[in-house]
Amino acid sequence: MRLVTFSRGIGAPEPGVIEDQKVVGLGSLGYPSMLTIIENWDTAREKIQGAAKSAAGLEISSVKLLAPIPKPNKLICIGLNYRDHAEESGMKIPEVPTVFNKFATSVIGPGDNIVLPKNSTKPDYEAEMAFIIGKGGRYILADKWKEHVFGYTIVNDVSARDFQLEGTSQWLIGKTFDTFAPMGPAIVTADEVADPHDLDVKMTIGGQVLQNSNTKHLIFNIPALISYLSSVFTLEPGDIISSGTPAGVGLGWKPPRWLKPGDECVVTVSGVGELRNPCVAET
Repeated sequence: MRLVTFSRGIGAPEPGVIEDQKVVGLGSLGYPSMLTIIENWDTAREKIQGAAKSAAGLEISSVKLLAPIPKPNKLICIGLNYRDHAEESGMKIPEVPTVFNKFATSVIGPGDNIVLPKNSTKPDYEAEMAFIIGKGGRYILADKWKEHVFGYTIVNDVSARDFQLEGTSQWLIGKTFDTFAPMGPAIVTADEVADPHDLDVKMTIGGQVLQNSNTKHLIFNIPALISYLSSVFTLEPGDIISSGTPAGVGLGWKPPRWLKPGDECVVTVSGVGELRNPCVAET
């Protein structure tokens, strides 16, 4: 299933499922948010499948798709998780996952503007596949990872390189400006993705393909990430883990290719979807 959070223009955002290119709202089933669906998936799945087949849907063009989880409890990001990206960044290949986070205020949905901040001259893009935790836990064994993944989505890990890598070199600050976590447009449930370690990941801007790789090149795969992260803190339903970006970010081009107003970032992950976000200058 392809699950979304959407707005009808009035009222609160609500979860939905895409069926035959239409959005079927799920609020009437007793699930006011995507998180409640994830938390109750064992019983929600059958109800949602029934609603998708029987309920009248809304044209996608008539609603506003939001980030699938607009205010995630945790948005965990993995840095330098493709060897070629670590090399283009001039960084050592990590021996353990490089972990940082983004605040919920950085999350925006498909079609929303990436606001390029006035106080950064080096805004950059990063196309990433992300996975969502369903069943939470601590000290999760790597070979049990499939029991804990609810589904997959797309994240553009927008980064202010002058904050992240220069001067005081603060990864968190450079990564978590408002609007710096475009996400969506949907969560594709785990049963729809045969192998998340064989998905093409691509970034296109202005018709130019800037990143083009595959998740089979991840240094730390999903089992390794779940095992490592849960050895430190409890993973909870709805936590989002963005798995890292391949080579081709703006930092790696010569000369560097920074985001600028008028750009439209188009991230595609095979089997998951396409995420589009225009860039505008902060006013």
